[in-house]
Amino acid sequence: SLKRIAASALSDISKHSPELAQTVVDAGAIAHLANLTLNPDAKLKRQVFSALSQISKHSVELAEMVVEAEIFPNVLTCLKDSDEYVKKNCATLIREVAKHTPELAQLIVNAGGVAAVIDYVGDSAGNVRLPGIMMLGYVAAHSENLAMAVIVSKGVVQLAIALQEEQEDHIQAAAAWALGQAGRHTPEHAKAVAQANVLPTLLQCYLRAGSSEDLQIKAKKALKNILQKCVHLPALEPLLHDAPPNILKHVVAHFPININIINDNTL
Repeated sequence: SLKRIAASALSDISKHSPELAQTVVDAGAIAHLANLTLNPDAKLKRQVFSALSQISKHSVELAEMVVEAEIFPNVLTCLKDSDEYVKKNCATLIREVAKHTPELAQLIVNAGGVAAVIDYVGDSAGNVRLPGIMMLGYVAAHSENLAMAVIVSKGVVQLAIALQEEQEDHIQAAAAWALGQAGRHTPEHAKAVAQANVLPTLLQCYLRAGSSEDLQIKAKKALKNILQKCVHLPALEPLLHDAPPNILKHVVAHFPININIINDNTL
């Protein structure tokens, strides 16, 4: 249809630069696109969400203009759409808004967006799952309170499942990064993440010979982020046997025993 073609063209124009996206916005496109988010035509909705994502990604100002078109909470229903591409593009839009500022992320939390995305991550797999995983990571990265919003909504549980289930390194890397963002703020955050039994899985991703460099880097960074704050010893104990010295130093720092003895045993 003509609407599909128009929405697709707006998406293609907007993706290249903030200036081109601004041109699309100045022409009044956001209001028209926002009105089509609940249209029954799946192929049209794919292009609508793609266009809104491409506009939102460039800057805080553009993302705020998309949000001001009152797309929330209505767009959250599209995370359960029967069309995979509608769901994925909708999740991508939410990710592109959430990444910019704590205020935009909080707005999504208040609309029920974190809970909806967590359900989405639980119900999807592979590359369809990816924007949801990344959205949770961006929200958790912003602040202690936003990370706790992800944790209390059982986001860590779904991220841990994704880390274990997914076969592709780039999706595992995204889940590892998101878990690290959720766990890095305080001992309370780190404990919540560690209790989801992610530390051995992260260690496995880091040590696995076939892991991509990106997965190894993100798994190592996530481990470090969580371990530097985690004082919950039962979650740390499994790592005492398997962790290499560069990870082990972050583990033993929390044990009330002579670190030199541990170090001698790992030589």
